[in-house]
Amino acid sequence: MMRAVVQRVLTARVTVEGRDVGAIGRGLLVFIGVETGDGATDVEYIATKVREIRVFEDERDASGRKRMNHSVEDVGGAVLVVSQFTLAADVRRGRRPSFDQAAPPAQARPLYEDVVEKLRAAGLTVETGEFQAMMRVSLENDGPVTILMDSRKRW
Repeated sequence: MMRAVVQRVLTARVTVEGRDVGAIGRGLLVFIGVETGDGATDVEYIATKVREIRVFEDERDASGRKRMNHSVEDVGGAVLVVSQFTLAADVRRGRRPSFDQAAPPAQARPLYEDVVEKLRAAGLTVETGEFQAMMRVSLENDGPVTILMDSRKRW
């Protein structure tokens, strides 16, 4: 099952060995974990959910409350997508996580890139981390709002 951790951010940046590789202002920071057996339907589900999830607030309503009624598309935000195989960790046994379910890089890279491409094809501004690199990710979470997505938990 492809997993995503989606965070609403004011800013986010990825650096590799001291150089900036991706940065956004207001938008979504999305960590993607690909597992063995994932495919096109998982990519489609995650990309669509990231694009459409309503986590940005609108103006106050008559009662004075703000509601999360807008998507990243609606607010003109950007998306920073970062590959993160550790989302496939299994910690049920012992003290060291098992990554047996993480897809090997040759399988994971094209699926990760497909998510990025689907978001770009939808007209979103998309930045990325660097696949298989040791990255430093900095962010200013807005809310905080953090959503977990799992491509196999659809209903």
